[in-house]
Amino acid sequence: MKIGIFFGGTSREREISFAGGRTVFDNLDKALFQPVPIFVDSLGQFILLDWQFIYKGTIRDFYPPVSSQPPSLHHLQVYIESLGKLTHDERFEAIAKVGREVQVQELPLLMDFAFLALHGPGGEDGAIQGMLEWLGIPYSGSGILPSAFGIDKIAQKNLLKALGRPTPDFRVITAEEWDRTDHAATLAYLVKELGLPLVLKAPRQGSSIGVSILKTDNLAKFEAAIERSLFRKTLTRADWQRLGEQDKLAWVQHLTDIREGIGLPVVVDSYPLSVVSSGSSLPTDNQQLTTIYHPETLLFALSERLETAEQVRLTNVDGETQVLVESFVAGREFSCIVVEDPNGLPLALPPTEIVKGEEMFDYRSKYLPGLARKVTPIDLPEEKIQEIREACEEMFRTFGFQVYARLDGFVGHDGKLFLNDPNTTSGMLPASFFFHQAAEIGLNPSQFLTYLIRTSLAARRRAGLRPVKLGTLLQQLDTAVASRQHETTERIRVAVIMGGYSSERHISVESGRNIFEKLSSSAKYAPVPVFLTGSAQEHRLYVLPVNVMLKDNADDIREKIEHAEAGEAPHPILARIRQESSAITSTYAGQALAQPRRISFEDLAGLADEVFIALHGRPGEDGALQVELEKLGLPYNGSGVASSSVTINKFETNKRLRDTGLLVAEHRMAAKLEWQADAEVFYRSLETQFPYPFIAKPADDGCSSAVKKIKNRAELEAFTQLIFRTEEELMPKPAEVLNLGFKEEFPRKDAFLVETLISRDGAAHFLEITGGLLTSYDEDGQLDIEVFEASEALATGEVLSLEEKFLAGEGQNITPARYDVDAVERQRISNEVKAVLRRVAEVLDIQGYARIDAFVRVRQEGEVEVLIIEVNSLPGMTPATCIFHQTALAGYTPYEFIDRILEFGKARAEKTIPAS
Repeated sequence: MKIGIFFGGTSREREISFAGGRTVFDNLDKALFQPVPIFVDSLGQFILLDWQFIYKGTIRDFYPPVSSQPPSLHHLQVYIESLGKLTHDERFEAIAKVGREVQVQELPLLMDFAFLALHGPGGEDGAIQGMLEWLGIPYSGSGILPSAFGIDKIAQKNLLKALGRPTPDFRVITAEEWDRTDHAATLAYLVKELGLPLVLKAPRQGSSIGVSILKTDNLAKFEAAIERSLFRKTLTRADWQRLGEQDKLAWVQHLTDIREGIGLPVVVDSYPLSVVSSGSSLPTDNQQLTTIYHPETLLFALSERLETAEQVRLTNVDGETQVLVESFVAGREFSCIVVEDPNGLPLALPPTEIVKGEEMFDYRSKYLPGLARKVTPIDLPEEKIQEIREACEEMFRTFGFQVYARLDGFVGHDGKLFLNDPNTTSGMLPASFFFHQAAEIGLNPSQFLTYLIRTSLAARRRAGLRPVKLGTLLQQLDTAVASRQHETTERIRVAVIMGGYSSERHISVESGRNIFEKLSSSAKYAPVPVFLTGSAQEHRLYVLPVNVMLKDNADDIREKIEHAEAGEAPHPILARIRQESSAITSTYAGQALAQPRRISFEDLAGLADEVFIALHGRPGEDGALQVELEKLGLPYNGSGVASSSVTINKFETNKRLRDTGLLVAEHRMAAKLEWQADAEVFYRSLETQFPYPFIAKPADDGCSSAVKKIKNRAELEAFTQLIFRTEEELMPKPAEVLNLGFKEEFPRKDAFLVETLISRDGAAHFLEITGGLLTSYDEDGQLDIEVFEASEALATGEVLSLEEKFLAGEGQNITPARYDVDAVERQRISNEVKAVLRRVAEVLDIQGYARIDAFVRVRQEGEVEVLIIEVNSLPGMTPATCIFHQTALAGYTPYEFIDRILEFGKARAEKTIPAS
């Protein structure tokens, strides 16, 4: 069956939709389905996307293509709406670089079924559902009416109130009312009616976009929250003039961010001093109106306007016209997926509690592993959880939802239950609530998607859509699923080791899950998820069932293991839900769920034919694990013991590279013993050798963990105190000095690495790159190194962050790197860079695959300088990481790349171990 996957879209959630569409594309059972990727751009155009682009980190990494974009002084990445009003030919040329445009009438020829991974307006509001109904194409999820209702938070609140269902009290403020009323009086009224805190929401958005919590009776913060929900921003001349040039650029970038800011295009209204100083609301006529599409144009326009105007107001052209204001519910927040059972009745899966450090479960907390804890099921008595489930099932019926929905709510401190914000489409990242809760009944992502396609077909047929055709499709699918259950194919067993105990453990789990899922959808491999925890002195291995593997992060997985080892039985509600869902799992699931099981390395050799190490930093990249695997004759991925023990140490790596004539930053180790002996001498010694600013970082962690640009003595002292601390907890004051983010981890070490800050140094072109490579054996058994086209990494802050490397929609990577605008010259420079990266691999005896980070300077005369930053012998393999962008350019799908890595490991083991 051909499955058209619709992803991307016009909403502010397009990046999560893009990442979710990739998850669906990868996890569809290839024995049953043929995925057809239909990328919907932010202008609403349908594009049959070339498969290589599915694995880009963000939409802006590939679309609009660089060739369609105007020159940018600041090299800003933009969405296609920022190119302004394009001609038909300009649109066609942009699309032709990434796929081909699909006309609406073509869709029935391309697919038998549409899987909707779109979010928000244009995806969950009934619009695309209506188009598909018109075309006669069955689709996933709810139909037109429940989708339209599910996007409208105000309509939902009114119905819940009318039915007498518990929901937080609320009021609605329209943009027109806001513009003509006294803001202080409005705030006083809302505080009197609803109390504090107040929750302000954009009523037709998801993913906590446009949501604020007002804790105090503060007029300025109230006005900012209203503006956030209306997707407006007011800027005064004084505030603008206080910013430096770099700060102005950062302000514009944040403002135009579609998740945290207001997005583009914007209408710019400017007001003279006489209007602003009058104290009344800003007028809606007689102002200078301009629509701006590009962030750089906005940057220049603000500087120009605020020379004469006292204040400007920026309004997104697709902003909201109303704000929903709710009373705050103090209690425990949960989210529950409800699906239809085979009889079309709602079945609530185990609800998940969201444990967070902030009051609001925002976009970043939802999608970056480790920022919020997801506890499934919510830790309440069985009767209370059953009450939540029954309330969710009732809401599912009341709102007329079909196939599946995600229902959110709170349990107040008094035990009162509130439901709000139902979603007809849930986020579809690998560890989202969607797959996370399905795993608790024993369905892996591939099996769950199969069930949802089958259930959606039945729902569309029940609603009268082409009943004869859909009846035939249902029969064919049921037959195929039944035969799939009875397959007895011999597959190669691969233990995928993930987790660890370093600050990179959450990313390791993301990498491991991605490898597991890619191998699961193949006919060649049978992956076994293995979690590693413990310490440097003792590595503990556990085989994981699918429901534990799909926990939100490494800490949640470790906690489940600890509970199992303590003899704690699973929550009784799980047995009840698994019994209720047995009609689903008996048809679609594989083996029954079990508890995590401790194994030895000897047991591992009996369970697996080879190993994929998905660990990052220590352990994993340091050679210790490789020693154990070699004792057992188990083939593994990545470099060998000797090479790994060098590349894990950035200081030793730099030293070896410098000794062979390769360029690295000046560097030295700063030891805790020196600091303890005399802190002042320690600081002065570093300041003498390394003028500010310089880079400080752990010598044996990767992934940007605790990599900081040190600009002054206060920051040096704060960094030193944190990295040399004795307690696990961070010290608040140093953490504040370094502007550490919420729940940002900072390792403890006995020494750290200090490097000079690599700068442009007068070069014509200067960029940060990351380049991947893959090794194989040629016909003579010699090592052959294939170096891929490197990616250009764009950091929004001082250094490339963890989020930018691994969070879907966050990182900005351009592949191939933009060394020059001239194609021939660009390739010449690229070939020189690749030659240096190959030399690095040879010097360090890198095997299997690796990622090398570097800075590239291109001088006016064309001379190329490549300064190596670090080498990762087991690079991150999360779905959005840029090594997959590079391998796609070389013609490898992610699965083919992983297959080549495993095949090399096996070939190396055969060369090393005698046949006997």
